[in-house]
Amino acid sequence: MLNALAMRPATAADVSALTALINSAYRGESSKAGWTTEAELIGGQRVDTQWLTAMIADLASVILVYEDDGHAVGCVYLRRTEEGCYLGMLTVAPTRQRDGLGRGILEASERWAAEQWGSRSMRMRVISSRDELLAWYERRGYRLTGEREPFPYGDERFGLPKRDDLEFVVLVKPLTPRSILS
Repeated sequence: MLNALAMRPATAADVSALTALINSAYRGESSKAGWTTEAELIGGQRVDTQWLTAMIADLASVILVYEDDGHAVGCVYLRRTEEGCYLGMLTVAPTRQRDGLGRGILEASERWAAEQWGSRSMRMRVISSRDELLAWYERRGYRLTGEREPFPYGDERFGLPKRDDLEFVVLVKPLTPRSILS
């Protein structure tokens, strides 16, 4: 499935389409068509155009866009860190989830970080109550570090929490030649 898709770094021209794609995959009614929705936990937006524009302009990061027939169907945010690479905002259009596209994007992102930046590890944060999503990442070699980070309550850029017990857990995966070549 992923082999048929084109992958490229996002540009400022992609901001509008990516904002719509990311918000549709994580929040609101449209997100409920897929399994990665956060709609029951958080309302409002997942990202806005100003924030996404800044992420694209940051030279220490990249948003990789995955397109099918010229239309964005997935994306992922990667940021270079001292420890390796941070992965965030892994997004697949809700109607395209459950067909292996997310797994393919994750694997391609790991390869990209290793090849382009020489990253030897990938870190991410996931909302701690997202058991199904945590299990999905663990099946792909990510391990809980024991680190927890607070949810940014009061910062509407991250949405409108519907619960007062949200927090992030940190996962990490070493990027060895075996893991990046698979």
